[in-house]
Amino acid sequence: MNLNEPTNENLRYMINHLADQLQVVNRGLMDPEDYDLKHYEDIKDIYDMTQMRGQMSVSEIQAVVGELGKFRKK
Repeated sequence: MNLNEPTNENLRYMINHLADQLQVVNRGLMDPEDYDLKHYEDIKDIYDMTQMRGQMSVSEIQAVVGELGKFRKK
């Protein structure tokens, strides 16, 4: 899988992986269908950052989830 290509499949993969990594309990907040492909690069930047960080504090997780919320379809 080449995540450098902005496809719906890649977007779904990243959102689902982020939801798992961030241990999001309410998966409705991170439904891949709620995210638009036009924000792919922003979401990929967040995905890449979380992959480099590894373990994150609760406040960091909340900040990431909040940032992802900005890219949800309205």
